Amino acid sequence: MHLVIVAGTRPNFVKISPIVRALSKAQGKGARIDFSLVHTGQHYDRSMSGTFFEDLEIPEPEVNLCVGSGTQTEQTAAIMMGFERFLLSRSCDMVIVVGDVTSTMACAIVTKKLNILLAHVEGGIRSFDVTMPEEINRKVTDSITDHFFTTSRFANENLRKEGIPNERIHFVGNVMIDSLVHQQNKLYQPSLFEKFNLDKNQYLVLTLHRPSNVDDPNNLLKLLETIRAHSQQYPVIFPIHPRTKKVMEDNGINIKNLHIIDPMSYSEFIYLIKYATAVITDSGGITEETTVLGVPCLTLRNNTERPETCIEGTNELIGTDPANLQIALETLFAGKWKKGNIPEYWDGKSAERIVGRLLQILGKPE
Repeated sequence: MHLVIVAGTRPNFVKISPIVRALSKAQGKGARIDFSLVHTGQHYDRSMSGTFFEDLEIPEPEVNLCVGSGTQTEQTAAIMMGFERFLLSRSCDMVIVVGDVTSTMACAIVTKKLNILLAHVEGGIRSFDVTMPEEINRKVTDSITDHFFTTSRFANENLRKEGIPNERIHFVGNVMIDSLVHQQNKLYQPSLFEKFNLDKNQYLVLTLHRPSNVDDPNNLLKLLETIRAHSQQYPVIFPIHPRTKKVMEDNGINIKNLHIIDPMSYSEFIYLIKYATAVITDSGGITEETTVLGVPCLTLRNNTERPETCIEGTNELIGTDPANLQIALETLFAGKWKKGNIPEYWDGKSAERIVGRLLQILGKPE
């Protein structure tokens, strides 16, 4: 049995690394299953060197389609053409896609046009906001997926409402948390602690990249000024996204106590989050990590595809209005932030459950 596992961005590789480890473990126990890794090259990331793959304990991808930048339509077309050529060059029993990036959708379409079984890790999550490109990617991918590996009971219910039968829904938990658990003994303090004279639990972490927050320079400035004014003089560490960096540079935005840094290694970034007073973000994945680490998380969005991080975890949706952010920061520094719990199956063993189900699925005729 041969699997093809697809990743297109740095977070994708963090998600597939525990699956690769679990597959290798199964092989060591005699399972007749092998796999190929495909990197679509959707995002060029200079930090994704050989060391990056070594840190995640996965081999470098067998192929990099090198699609590079472009509009979403251009990227989708390039990924589909490159991935089709790859699949036609070999035998494949199933393709596994993860997450909700353009590569996920593009490779899913190619897979089903070639009549190959398709599995979606993180299937069923929904923000119900079709203005988000990620929501389109999720809905299109799930409309043609054969097997869904889900992170929560919310995702299970979303799929059932869309007519997916229970036997195709596999509630396994969150592979992102597998990586988090696995890396706990490999975390190390970034050099920026010394550079910025940081103390544990005495700083904030900020990440912003969504158009609703960063594309309008006036709105971005208001958000950053609100953080500066209500952060109790705590330093704010800001690993900056290229989109956000360009807006700030083009408009001369410079905020006191805001320390802008380049993207970090996974182990460094998790260390930074783990010892933060709180995280302010518009990311989805970071809300999962803060929930498990017990770190307060203020999400600058009006919706989330991960409601369990709010209902059970330490996350709160603040919205995009700076006035709401001020109230949330006041609550945080008053010591009144809620305590969270870890959602079901977010235990570091999700990939083992996925591989167990894969062996059952591929061991019998569809």
